[in-house]
Amino acid sequence: MKRSTFYIFVGLILSLSLFSSCGEKKAKDGRTDTPTSGTIKFASDESFSPFIEEELQVYQYRYPQTHLLPIYTDDNTGMKMLLDLKVNLFFTSHGLTKGEDAILQGKGPIPSVFPVGYDGIAFIINKQNTDSCITVSDVKRLLKGEVKNWNQLYPQSTKGAIEVVFDNKASATLHFVVDSILEGKNIKSENVVAAKNSKAVIEYVKKTPNAIGVIGSNWLNDRRDSTNTTFRNDIRVMAISKTSKAEDYNSWQPYQAYFLDGRYPFVRTIYAVVADPHKALPWAFANFIAGPIGQKIILKTGLLPYRGEINIREVKVKTD
Repeated sequence: MKRSTFYIFVGLILSLSLFSSCGEKKAKDGRTDTPTSGTIKFASDESFSPFIEEELQVYQYRYPQTHLLPIYTDDNTGMKMLLDLKVNLFFTSHGLTKGEDAILQGKGPIPSVFPVGYDGIAFIINKQNTDSCITVSDVKRLLKGEVKNWNQLYPQSTKGAIEVVFDNKASATLHFVVDSILEGKNIKSENVVAAKNSKAVIEYVKKTPNAIGVIGSNWLNDRRDSTNTTFRNDIRVMAISKTSKAEDYNSWQPYQAYFLDGRYPFVRTIYAVVADPHKALPWAFANFIAGPIGQKIILKTGLLPYRGEINIREVKVKTD
């Protein structure tokens, strides 16, 4: 009787110790997160923060044991954090270069790149400025420094020198302008101002009649309008034309429909870059955004989802 009791007692201790060790099991890098639980940090270019916040709210509501802590930073800093494996997820406007891919693979995780949506590069002006149509050619001339004053674009303008305001010296927005609009050539305009972030660009333009701000379009939508057909009312959004002369009828603002049909010329892809050896929370959150629910959230925020069927309907409005 004593012997059997002893065996039972020892067996109970072994079972409890095994259960305890499984519950506290950690990876070598110290991570304990799973696809539906745990705490992680991830990075994103600051220009994408409005839609990221919407995605976070829904994901953490569905999985209340998750805590995702975003680091909104510039594009260069975010990529460096990923390459150093200080984060395992980064939202940016470009895929990995061969060198970046090689660095990550050399450290262990095989990186994956998820296209999740599209936004536009928007040009905004002061509310009182009515010169709101501009051609692609004139945008390039402005950024190359060939145009310096408003009256070079609009002969009747008295606003003087044009100040071009970006969100950050190393942002994804600036990278897109250099790589895609200027085809790899540096901006040469003398009157370029770098603000701290997208919000600061908007505030600067609100107070500066001669400024043109350059920001991601997901900062523009009036959140009170669920149809995404209203821009915020404290600034004016320029309409861009691919023709030689910009008029109201041939110039287009950065709406979802015009991303889809190609009428708006400055559209960039948003990527989730994942380097997650555990296929845990960073991987799960990126897949959530790329999935059906995440894509609906992107549509709701005024951006164009990467996946999903989108129908555009023309509506004729009768006027008296």
